[in-house]
Amino acid sequence: MSTVPPISQNADIRFLGALLGDVIRAYGGETLFKRTEYIRAASVDRHRGVADSHAIDPGLGALTLDETLDFVRGFMLFSMLANLAEDRQELLSDNDVDVARALARLEENGVSREAVLAMLQDALIVPVLTAHPTEVRRKSMIDHRNRIAELMRMRDAGRSETPDGDGVEESIFRQIALLWQTRPLRRERLFVADEVENALSYLRDTFLPLLPGLYNRWEEALGGIPASFFRLGSWIGGDRDGNPYVTAETLGLSLGRSAETVIVSYLDALHAIGAELSISSELADIDPAVLALADASGDDAPSRRDEPYRRAIAGIYARLAATHENLVGGPPPRPSSLAAEPYTTPEALETDLRTIARALAESGGETLASSGALGRLIRAIKTFGFHLAALDMRQNSAVHERVVGELLRTAGVDADYEALDEEARVALLRTELASPRPLAVPHGYYSDETRSELAIMAAAAEAHRRYGDGCITNYIVSMTETASDLLEVHILLREAGLYRPGNPPAAPVMAVPLFETIGDLERAPDIMRFYFGLPEIAGLVSARGHQEVMIGYSDSNKDGGYLTSGWVLSRASEALDPVFQEAGATMQLFHGRGGSVGRGGGSAFEAIRGQPAGTVNGRIRITEQGEVIAAKYGTPDAARANIDSMVSATLLATLEPETLAPADRRRFSAAMDTLSATAFKAYRGLVYESAGFTEFFRQMTPISEIATLKIGSRPASRKTSDAIEDLRAIPWVFSWSQARVMLPGWYGVGHALAAFEDKGLLREMAEAWPFLKMTLGNMEMVLAKSDMGIAAKYAGLVEDRELADRLFGDIRASWDVTHDTLLEITDQTRLLENAPKLDTSIRLRLPYIEPLNLLQIELLKRHRAGEDDPRIPEGIQLSINAIATALRNSG
Repeated sequence: MSTVPPISQNADIRFLGALLGDVIRAYGGETLFKRTEYIRAASVDRHRGVADSHAIDPGLGALTLDETLDFVRGFMLFSMLANLAEDRQELLSDNDVDVARALARLEENGVSREAVLAMLQDALIVPVLTAHPTEVRRKSMIDHRNRIAELMRMRDAGRSETPDGDGVEESIFRQIALLWQTRPLRRERLFVADEVENALSYLRDTFLPLLPGLYNRWEEALGGIPASFFRLGSWIGGDRDGNPYVTAETLGLSLGRSAETVIVSYLDALHAIGAELSISSELADIDPAVLALADASGDDAPSRRDEPYRRAIAGIYARLAATHENLVGGPPPRPSSLAAEPYTTPEALETDLRTIARALAESGGETLASSGALGRLIRAIKTFGFHLAALDMRQNSAVHERVVGELLRTAGVDADYEALDEEARVALLRTELASPRPLAVPHGYYSDETRSELAIMAAAAEAHRRYGDGCITNYIVSMTETASDLLEVHILLREAGLYRPGNPPAAPVMAVPLFETIGDLERAPDIMRFYFGLPEIAGLVSARGHQEVMIGYSDSNKDGGYLTSGWVLSRASEALDPVFQEAGATMQLFHGRGGSVGRGGGSAFEAIRGQPAGTVNGRIRITEQGEVIAAKYGTPDAARANIDSMVSATLLATLEPETLAPADRRRFSAAMDTLSATAFKAYRGLVYESAGFTEFFRQMTPISEIATLKIGSRPASRKTSDAIEDLRAIPWVFSWSQARVMLPGWYGVGHALAAFEDKGLLREMAEAWPFLKMTLGNMEMVLAKSDMGIAAKYAGLVEDRELADRLFGDIRASWDVTHDTLLEITDQTRLLENAPKLDTSIRLRLPYIEPLNLLQIELLKRHRAGEDDPRIPEGIQLSINAIATALRNSG
């Protein structure tokens, strides 16, 4: 086999595709290989225009059910390998969004390194891992994929053997063979504990070893030492909005496993540092502070009598091992032989290590002190503490309302809290918050819901005592509609001692409003202005210095459509800025983004750079979920590039001067108000006002079958209802993607663009305004991945033909209008003409997706007709997996 490194993405794909073909032939047989290759070639020919539209049907029709399952797996694996090739080329290509180049851009605009460092002292950039179920692949599949990526890097370097002495290309073949023989589908639904472990694999294997080294690079680029501004967050184990399986126990499990993971990592690093610092007191002067640590360690081994640094490290190790036993409930994998008291805080551990670092620096060992394992460990402790990732709590405001109402009723304070208007609620809650007296009666009778909420609050308080205040800092209130929704959280925090009345009051956990619907986003500034005006809240915010607001991309899209959602989110962010300035607080926006464009997906760099001026302020949190986590953080190279991109975008969004003139911004905003209103009316008219739409949607798309996928612990709907309003945004978007309609990513935009008379202004906006440029660019990608011909076949699944013709006819006509007006405004003759790399990527995939869609439709027909062969639902689930893999950002 040749070991010439690939020179392009296509070369990678040809190489990996050929190996996959060899694997199918070897393990699936010659007949399967030939049939698969025939269908592949016929589909490619059709997309190249050298065959008619029916060319692939005979090949598909010849497949048996068993062959269908194998065929779908083959195409799924090809898409996975094509994704790998694409990701590799992205990483190998010139990266123009790293921190060094962002700093150079800022310097060109008069922003010094010192100014950047000063800003970073109060900055906070956090990717927040969630368990939202959009990752259809098993972790085993992802692991094999990542091993192939590592082997391809060896091949790039011209290596013919792995470090173990195996042939590189033979090893790639072996991994693809293992992929072929690995079951793609989960047999059992994930539990919260499984989701915790999945997230920990990324925290442990990627973020823990990577971030300290990245900080070293940033320090070098900045010419100074920044605060630990990049940290990690998680919802997994604390997000119980609509998930009855998240409890006090899962919160404890999540935090306990995180503490165990991070402390074991520190212990391993300390063990290595102890082995390295073999400095003898006979050959070097030793700082008295180090001698004191050494003497206090209890390490009196004769072999180390002249090695005070090793003895000091042994004492620190012993204390950290005791910390592990104290927090985790058992000894670490490598226990200490010394008896020691545990550390009470990570800062105490950091202080001891800084003592050693300072002594090394003063004795001429600056390099030993500031870089290498010791420097990385100190940075890790500052970044991760004893909790690794801050765990957010989240619950729906309706639950808080019921629980607080029951607490007040049982305590005899108010018999019918839920009947009060907002003014009366706020008054009552403020009166309660002024008192330290808890509401819960020791022997009172409470509903299961109230007992569960009180238990999880108690678990949060216990976590603060064990792991420090950094373990849980935010409490997200879903569907925030009023200020009382936030005050209710403070009542519940008070029950656990996490809110203490006073002047000012104290609360280590911040109540964070999540504004999700179009109406709530529009009311957000008024709600926050009233909230900040409450004296007790003003005191809390003043002491903290900042307040977080979360804005929801998914539900706002489902509520108002793509264009209106994006615009209202932008307008809300902009309108909140003066409210925060009046309150003297720094605004920290938490962007609830998903993987698909309909849920805020797309380039994180462009999304952050596209935020309104003055709304980033060096502080931003962004959700990462499902397939996005594996794509962005599955390998060290990918994680490094994506973290660098996120930091660069935040620096630029915070410090780079505004390029759009105020007069242009006003003109563009007024035009966007008109566009948004038109798009909103069209979207609501279809989704919420068209007779029979719910029936049409549920029969046309595989929404019911998606609900059977075992990809997450929470239900697909918030309630036992078929209503679109109650359906979660993820299956809503996912199902439209499977049917190749991609409706949440474009519907309504064409109506707005076509109705807007001044097309010249639209062209100007699309060229000069980052917001609209990003919005249209993401939509263009969605349109390129959609296929109205395939979608029409899904519409054929709808039993009521008049209903199908009416609604799908509207969708198809709207797609045509959206397509045509987009090309007109962007001055293109075809989609993605101005984005050749993305165009090539999507065109490569389309011939592999179409046969999967056609097979899925046939299997859906048979399944819904009542055929009970278990291979049929398995085939449907496999096809969902394969199509999602090929489309990439479909959830």
